Amino acid sequence: MAHRFGDLEAVVMERVWAAEDDLTVRDVYESLLLEREIAYTTVMSTMDNLHRKGWLDRERHGKAYLYWPTLTREEYSAQLMRDALEGTRSDLVLAHFVDQISEDESEALRALLRRGKSNRSKS
Repeated sequence: MAHRFGDLEAVVMERVWAAEDDLTVRDVYESLLLEREIAYTTVMSTMDNLHRKGWLDRERHGKAYLYWPTLTREEYSAQLMRDALEGTRSDLVLAHFVDQISEDESEALRALLRRGKSNRSKS
């Protein structure tokens, strides 16, 4: 089951997903400091928590850790969608979802479903 992030966890994960390279706590801290007042130790604790929960991986680089996401933003979103369908009337959830998406998103979904059916019939 995909964990929904807390507010600060979500902000940190957005920074990590948006980065082209692995990040240190200082990188994320300095980025957040441009928008809000926040303590370095708060960012460090949040990133450590995300690592312990399995959302970030890390490797020691000198005196600091380099962090990177274990899932892409898209993989995380797909897990949330999958979780939303489990244990409920998935037909109703899907109906409400389809009612809320744009025509372009609807067409993209139809194309993906056609591609998925085609791939399954070849197996």
